[in-house]
Amino acid sequence: MTDVQIQTRVNGDIRQNDRTRRMIFSHAAEIACISTFMHLQPGDMIISGKPTVAGAQPNPPQFLKPGDVVEVEGIGTLRNGMVDE
Repeated sequence: MTDVQIQTRVNGDIRQNDRTRRMIFSHAAEIACISTFMHLQPGDMIISGKPTVAGAQPNPPQFLKPGDVVEVEGIGTLRNGMVDE
C-alpha cells in the first residue's frame, strides 16, 4: 500500500485532499524507524502528518471550535468531535 488517497473534512467540508505518495517518508520507512525503539502491536496508530500544506493557510484563518467534527478518510475513517478544554 504505497499510495492512498487521504481526505480531511471538518463538518463535511473538505479541508485537505491528497495522496500518501506525496509525503516525505513512506509508510514502510516510518514503521522501520519506529520499530527500532518500540514494539508495535496490531491496531497501533502512527500519526505522521499530511502530504501537503492545509490549503496554504486559509485567509481568514479557520480554527476548530467545540462541536466541530473532523474526519480523516484513507484506509478507514478516523472521526473526532471537538470539545472545549
